[in-house]
Amino acid sequence: MDLPTAVKNYQFGERAKSELIMVSQLCVALTGFKDPEKTGARRMLIMVMEATRAELQFAVHSTGHSSFQKAINSLSEAISLVESDQPDQASLKIGAAVSAATTPAQEAWQVLSEHGLL
Repeated sequence: MDLPTAVKNYQFGERAKSELIMVSQLCVALTGFKDPEKTGARRMLIMVMEATRAELQFAVHSTGHSSFQKAINSLSEAISLVESDQPDQASLKIGAAVSAATTPAQEAWQVLSEHGLL
């Protein structure tokens, strides 16, 4: 992997991980909402999840790394689970998305570290 590709993969991977972890925490928080609040909270959570998915799609187009597509697929499943009021199961799918987004970041970290950039 060349340095410019490593920088992009690292940047997109780390950003995706941060966003996905936040989304996972919001899924867990959703389970504690009372029914009157839950509908609006679920809609907002889905909007955040869709924005994160758009960021991942940008990562796929910018880097071509297939792991970002795997993260998109897991996140799409999580969105469906939240839509059907299963936020706990959605958190598990988001965990798979975090793992997928970690792969390009880790690969890039090794290259950047070898060049003394991290």
